[in-house]
Formats: sequence, C-alpha cells, structure tokens
Amino acid sequence: MGDAEIIPIGTRGRPGRGTGTQPSSAARGLAPQRKPTAKKAPAAAPSTAEAPTQPDPAPAAAATADATAGLAARTEERHPLAGVPASDWLAAFRAAAIEVFGDQWELQLARFLAFLRRRVTGEYVVDEYGFDQEITQQFFMAALRPIAEKWFRIEVRGIDNIPDEGGALVVSNHSGTIPVDGLMTMVSIHDHTGRFLRPLGADLVFQTPVVSSLARKGGATLACSEDAERMLRGGELVGVWPEGFKGIGKPYAERYKLQRFGRGGFVSAALRTGVPIVPLAVVGAEEIYPLVGNLPGLARILGIPYLPITPFFPLLGPLGLVPLPSKWLLEFGEPIRTDEYEGSASEDPMLVFNVTDQVRETIQQTLYTLLMQRESVFR
Repeated sequence: MGDAEIIPIGTRGRPGRGTGTQPSSAARGLAPQRKPTAKKAPAAAPSTAEAPTQPDPAPAAAATADATAGLAARTEERHPLAGVPASDWLAAFRAAAIEVFGDQWELQLARFLAFLRRRVTGEYVVDEYGFDQEITQQFFMAALRPIAEKWFRIEVRGIDNIPDEGGALVVSNHSGTIPVDGLMTMVSIHDHTGRFLRPLGADLVFQTPVVSSLARKGGATLACSEDAERMLRGGELVGVWPEGFKGIGKPYAERYKLQRFGRGGFVSAALRTGVPIVPLAVVGAEEIYPLVGNLPGLARILGIPYLPITPFFPLLGPLGLVPLPSKWLLEFGEPIRTDEYEGSASEDPMLVFNVTDQVRETIQQTLYTLLMQRESVFR
C-alpha cells in the first residue's frame, strides 16, 4: 500500500490556502531544517571591583550644612538687624512714628493714610481756579511755617482788621528781590485767622512750567479784573501787590520806598464789589536779598524782568540763594470801606486815584513807623 497524501482540512486540496501562510516544509514532504543558534553564555556575577558603589550621604549633608551656614553668615553681615526680635522692631517703629507725627502719632498716621487714599482715588476738591485746599494746608503751609516762625521770626500786628468772613482785598508793599513776602503773608494770615489768602500773580508766574502749577494749587490766579472781582464776590480773601516787579527789583538803596501803584485796577475791583481794602505793611523782606546790581541785557535774553546781583549771589553760587534771617514785622491797617460809594464810582478816575493814593500813603507811613520801632535788622 502506497503512502497516503495528507490534505489539510479546509484548503480544498491546495496547501496553505485559508491560513495566509506558506505551507510548511513538513507539508511539502521536506524535513525541517534548524538554523544553528548561538548559545548565550551565562552572565558572570559582577566582581567586587567593577560593581557600582552607592554614594555616602554623610559628605553631601555636611556640604549642604556648610553652605547654609555660610549663607546665613553672609545674610547677617548684610543685615545686621536680622536677628533683632519683633518686639524691638515694633518699639523702634513706635519711636520713629512719635518723632515724625508727635504724641498723637496713631491719629496722625491714620489721617495721613486717609489723605493718601483720597489722593489716589481722586476724592478731593479743586475749585474753578485750580486751588487745592488740602494740598495747600497739608504741604505748602507746613513747609512755609517753620521758615516764618524760626527763620524770619515774623511778628504780626493788627490781624483783627482781617474780616472773619466775606470778601476783602489785602493790599501790600512788595520787596525782597524774590517774592518771598507773598508766601510769608499767606502763611501768617492762615495761621492767625484760618483763612486762605488768594494772591493775584503776574503773567510770568503762570508762564513758568513748574511754578505755574504750584501757584494754581496754592490758590493764586492771574492778576486780572475779571478773576479778582469773581473771587471777591464769592467771599474770598484776595491779596494784591500793586508795585509788581518794580517793587521786588528795586535797589537796596531805595528800600522801603514804595513804587507807583499802577493805574488803580485793584481799587476799581473793590469799588465794583463793595469789599473793604486792608492795607498791609511788611518790614524785613528788603534785607533777605540786598539787591546791589542788575544784568538787564542777560535778563532780556532769559525773558525775566531783571537778573539780580547781591553780595552773595552769584559769588557764592547756590549758597547765595539762602535768604538772610532778617526780623519781619507785618502790620495790617484799618480797613478802607468801599461800600459807601455808588455803583458807578469805579468809573470815576479821580475817585479811583484818590482811593489808590490813600492806600499807598497808609502803607508808606506804616513802613516808616515800623522801621523806627525795629531795634535791628536781625533782631
């Protein structure tokens, strides 16, 4: 009997169909051939010399500790108070607060923080002229007060002639090379009456970049009849210096001699509004910067009324700008009433001239009286 042929099931006599593979060698009647395979040698145990060693943690920990100690030492060198207890910090803060704000430092600090909040959030009032009462009282007056009290030692007389309320026009002589007398008048009136003096400034004041903004915030406005009358009708205390630049720029030899008072525009404003005119005489401002010379040519180039030369400026440079500590006297005269005149009195040039001359003569005579009473320029 011959050898039977083995036919795989499901291939219909065709080897490999339905499996997706080629027929094996056994199916083709061939003996299976084995490829020689290389035997893997057993892995040798790592020797003691070649085996990886684990790092010892002790040296690393010691190095970290040394680095931390070094950093702490350097920190203490940069900040000597790093080790100060919190109680000492609080005590130092309290002492500093008392030094700055006084015994009521908690209340003052709270007010200061509230002030900062208002300035940041915009919760403050500025009037139509740009006057910022809070800034003026908290900063301008606070900065000027020590100069008035300690440096010039200002003595104020006749302050009762300033009305407690309502509009009034304060007319003063002008002197000092730099208009410091206007600032000292402002702080003196505020400290004695609580009222803010609203100065009328020249064009040059509002043409200077930084000075213009500070002047507006401090209450000053342009010296024109419209603004003056509007403030007087609004019940403001307005200040005017009719001599202008002629007054502050006069030589030392002509000190305390009043210059011309202009055309009497301030009197016309007072007559139209019916407010009293309060004459003011200031003694002491003439000596803070004794004017001994002028450079008119250079002044015209710089666009200023005059370029002063004093015994200390420009010889001593910036040090020459420090004012001399002269003794100041401020005397407010009896108010000159204008409400007794008719409404059309401001249109009468003769009446305006007479009232202007009356104010000027009152201030001049008061200056002579104060000079006779003053013992010394600096005492």
